[in-house]
Amino acid sequence: MPYRVIDKDSYYRKGVYRHFTEDCKCSTSMTARVDVTALAARSAETGTKFYLNFLYILSKVLNSREDYRMGYLWQTDELICYDVIHPTQYVFHEDTETCTPVYSLYDEDYEVFYAGALRDLERAKASREYALDAAGHPNWFDASCIPWLSYDSLHLELPDGYLYFAPIVNWGKYREENGKLMMPVSVRLNHAIADGFLLANVFRLLQREIESFTRGEREAGS
Repeated sequence: MPYRVIDKDSYYRKGVYRHFTEDCKCSTSMTARVDVTALAARSAETGTKFYLNFLYILSKVLNSREDYRMGYLWQTDELICYDVIHPTQYVFHEDTETCTPVYSLYDEDYEVFYAGALRDLERAKASREYALDAAGHPNWFDASCIPWLSYDSLHLELPDGYLYFAPIVNWGKYREENGKLMMPVSVRLNHAIADGFLLANVFRLLQREIESFTRGEREAGS
């Protein structure tokens, strides 16, 4: 998992980083609705899974800025930035009402990512283990769908003082609002490496990438 060490003295957020790693260790989270009308239509037209298409777009967004690829090495007290981060997705088992974590590799090539993530899902369906291996997958972020509910708010707590910098993203069932399909998405980031702008920017980038992804498909088919 290649990464580079960030010089804390020249880090552009050094004041914020110091405050939220020493004085006030906390996270920041936000829930907003994302317009997925075009993505749902594109998924139906191509016979692909909406869930995996959104997972690709989310992974692309979170890899687009160093701020979302930050990490902390507690053994050496080093702030780092990973070259790439990958999604930890989940398979829900209806019979046991439990989940199995699935480590998938992000690839900027949509076809490569989709095929790999789909294979990962199919393999995981045969498992009933909650086999999380965070130590072996340090540059993976949590990406979990809650398809049973179109919720309005979601908040995830981590222990105080735990400098966990990987994004944690949840999304729920989309619903029609004024002729559009709107989906709740929740993003949690550590406040030491992200503020309100960077948190809100995830949603802005998601909307932009959805538009680009679906526009490209339309242009390819025209």
